[in-house]
Amino acid sequence: MAKTQTIAWVNHLLLFSLIALTLVFISYFTIHHNSASLAKYLTETTAAGVTFQQQYAASNVAGGNTCSGRYIYVHHLPTRFNDDVFNSCRDSSLLKNPDMCPNLSNLGFGAQVNRLASSWYATNHFSLEVIFRHRLMKSYDCLTNDSSLASLIYVPFYPGFDIVRHLWGNYNTTVRDALGFELVSWLKNQPNWKTSGLWGRDHFFVSGRIAWDLRRPDDDDSHWGSKLMQLPEAMNMTMLSIETTSWSNELGIPYPTYFHPRRLKEVHRWQKRMTRQKRPYLFSFVGGPRANMTDSIRGELINQCLASRRNCKLLNCHSANCMSPIEVLKVFRNSVFCLQPAGDSYTRRSTFDSILAGCIPVFFHPFSAYTQYIWHLPRNYSSYSVYIPENLVREGRVSIRMQLLQVSKAEVVSMRQEVINLIPKVIYRDPRSKSKDFEDAFDIAVKGMLERVGKVRRQIEEGKDPGTGFAEPGSWKLKLKLEDGWYRERS
Repeated sequence: MAKTQTIAWVNHLLLFSLIALTLVFISYFTIHHNSASLAKYLTETTAAGVTFQQQYAASNVAGGNTCSGRYIYVHHLPTRFNDDVFNSCRDSSLLKNPDMCPNLSNLGFGAQVNRLASSWYATNHFSLEVIFRHRLMKSYDCLTNDSSLASLIYVPFYPGFDIVRHLWGNYNTTVRDALGFELVSWLKNQPNWKTSGLWGRDHFFVSGRIAWDLRRPDDDDSHWGSKLMQLPEAMNMTMLSIETTSWSNELGIPYPTYFHPRRLKEVHRWQKRMTRQKRPYLFSFVGGPRANMTDSIRGELINQCLASRRNCKLLNCHSANCMSPIEVLKVFRNSVFCLQPAGDSYTRRSTFDSILAGCIPVFFHPFSAYTQYIWHLPRNYSSYSVYIPENLVREGRVSIRMQLLQVSKAEVVSMRQEVINLIPKVIYRDPRSKSKDFEDAFDIAVKGMLERVGKVRRQIEEGKDPGTGFAEPGSWKLKLKLEDGWYRERS
């Protein structure tokens, strides 16, 4: 009996040894046919500061690498370009500007709004550059420490927080431009600036303020903003911002809203709620008049709303708290249409608040949305919004109430569904979640940048000038004119 057990044990040992040798042979064969041994990978990647996983994936494109063509390299900027600027907003001497130091806790989202749900925050509308950086650094799955592998190079500069320190007060252009000059000087001295003849055209950064703040045309101290986007090096980069000018190296991406979910099921739950929502008001307006702007139509919109109290809900920001997510959403989710006129600039965060609430936006100028968010909103603008030329309102030739009553119930249902379908595309997901089960505004922006820079690379391969069309003024945004009343940019 003992002899039989011994023989069986020996047989098992021999079988195990044979299997082990086979596995070793297969591993050896696989490694050597991937063009480098494991030891070589570890040696090379340690020296380059790149993880083994990243380097292996880069060499194994044929094996289905999902990061191929999607790698992003992040510049390790000196802290004076971002964190120091961010922290300086806590300097009490700067608080005379109410937008200088908003609540930026929770990765830029602000304080939680507990009366709504755990994914709702009192997010400031100028916080995008902080939110975008956290979203990229904490949850983008294709970062690399090797810029030669990268399709895009992200510059984590905070231009909005920088310039807002100097927009009010007697700051001359030298002060306003200083950090921008330092940035481009730093960038052009990096070896990856002129990679493959791109000269920075694979670089991009994000602004939480409008592009007009960063494109001062001259050195007159009385003129607004900085001249960052007029610098030659900045012309070779792309800026993503909440509002663009007509330059083709500026692309608009959504303002941050109050909703930052972690999972798709939270989005679906909110969409269902907005679909079932009863809307007693035909239209609403959340905003204040612009008495100091002679061409503003806000005063007329407020008057028309007050004259239609049964049909219109007004939240006048001169007397009400328009910074409260609860108050704003309450108005929008009870309305069929939400008026979105221009304010201090063409665009408003309110546009995305209304989409979030399933309220159909009503625009009065093409620069308020249609020429801005070309990656995030449908090209067929009439599928999700109503357009009323602002000159008709300014001249008193249109009744907002009568115009909106002409939209059929079937059209309203269709447009509202399109608006509700847009919700995941215009929100920024919480980067603290490991779930990646839906495409948000960040994902769409990155995809758009990859396509944009990919086109530049193809131009180089074809022997064409990569600068053609990259940064040009007077683009299609100014020239667009549709049959239903769009008109050229105001001079």
